[in-house]
Amino acid sequence: MKIRWIHILLVIISGALTALSFPKFNLSFLCWISLIPLFFALHNKSAKQSFLLGFLGGIAFNAILIYWIPAVPAHYGNLSIGISLLIYAVFVIYLALFWAFFSWFFAKIQRTFPKLIFLLAPFIWIGFEYILTHLLTGFPWGLLGYSQYKNLWFLQLASLTGIYGLSFILVLFQSLFVYSMIRRRRTPFFLSLILVLLLHFGGWMIMKNNPSMEESFQASVIQGNVSSEIQWDQFSDFQIRDLFNQHLNLSSDATKQGSRLIIWPEFSVPLCFSCSYNIYPEFKYELSRFAQESGATLLLGTNETVMFQQLPHYYNTTLCLHPDLSMSQYYKIHLVPFGEYTPYKKVFFFIEKMTHAIGELSSGNAFVLHQFEGKKFGTPICYEIIFPNLVRKFVKKGADFLVTITNDGWYGNSSAPYQHFAIAVVRAVENRRFLLRSATTGVSGIIDPYGRILSRTEIMTQTYLTETIAPMKTITPYTRYGDFFPLASLTLGIVFLILALAIRKNDNKKSRF
Repeated sequence: MKIRWIHILLVIISGALTALSFPKFNLSFLCWISLIPLFFALHNKSAKQSFLLGFLGGIAFNAILIYWIPAVPAHYGNLSIGISLLIYAVFVIYLALFWAFFSWFFAKIQRTFPKLIFLLAPFIWIGFEYILTHLLTGFPWGLLGYSQYKNLWFLQLASLTGIYGLSFILVLFQSLFVYSMIRRRRTPFFLSLILVLLLHFGGWMIMKNNPSMEESFQASVIQGNVSSEIQWDQFSDFQIRDLFNQHLNLSSDATKQGSRLIIWPEFSVPLCFSCSYNIYPEFKYELSRFAQESGATLLLGTNETVMFQQLPHYYNTTLCLHPDLSMSQYYKIHLVPFGEYTPYKKVFFFIEKMTHAIGELSSGNAFVLHQFEGKKFGTPICYEIIFPNLVRKFVKKGADFLVTITNDGWYGNSSAPYQHFAIAVVRAVENRRFLLRSATTGVSGIIDPYGRILSRTEIMTQTYLTETIAPMKTITPYTRYGDFFPLASLTLGIVFLILALAIRKNDNKKSRF
């Protein structure tokens, strides 16, 4: 069967509808039907044809989902719009390969197992989502399940399987619908429908239980609305002090409401407790005095310098400052490639020459937990929140709640800040922990262990949020076992691919005699 224009149109529609189910389009219901055109287009296609169709669908999906990418290198990296669009195109093509290889797997297995493939499809899909999470530093931004972050009943499945279980059910529901249409058998689809309804009912039952509020306390997240346009070396000390005082005033207002834990965002003002020059010691002194006088614990986003072998190493840091002036520090482990460092320098040597916007930070190597009045908490920084296995390690190590700080000001009023916030909601449910998110320009928010958004800010506003939260001790199956489900699914997909190829090869040998 040849590829017709209708097949190309189907996969493009599939990719586009899937992208529109994510924030800030927020048409989340589309993700329950968006892959149906893709499965119809892949029916009875060769591996090469399927690869091409999947590739086109992946391009449509990623081009819409991350349309905001070109603005960053163009605006902040001083690159031409042409080079920025080229970077965007290369990134979209790379991400589209995951749809392409899923479709190739689908076609190869379909030729040998034409019925079973529709049941195997969700296993293969989340196997590739797992690969996307880890390959070449990973970029698990567009995993299907994130589209459902507001579907709280369904979202509870994440505590068992992580984000991958949500994607699994979305794909299973649609693949079995297509199977039922092609084979004219209603039973598989109705069984998948019953499963979806049962999962929603189970989530509804779970959400009837409110989290235990023993040892509860008030905490606040500060949103200073500091523009990413600012170049600190061109700002006067007076202007920097003014921004600092604005954050301090918001913090003071929060403590007057009873907050004992105050969280500042990433890169809101220049802070370095290990630096003894410029304005840094003054800010350290002011923050120390504030902590002592207010009795509040401060969680700050700082940039710390550590001398190692007579060379300075710079770390993106969360620093916890207590009223007794004791401190703890967590150094960001998973840095942003091409933003905070250049990966594979021998390959990408030319990128550093094109822009001076790329930092050269060092990565931490320990999941350090901070403490607040005897309660432990973990602080994944910015980009780290998109990695489910990384975040769960904080909780498995003993974090009673989670805090994430970020600077999404680079992306303006695009979809990126909303997509990033949606990902944080899923992390809270996966680990059954309160999660506080402080973003420089928004979206900031406070989320309960069931994914309920207790409060959130609008972007590009200066404000703060205060909520009552509590430490949680529950260890979910996902926290305990991690990515067992997607790993098992990936293994299953590979096993059936090998079986399909072996059976096909054996059949070809028999046909010769």
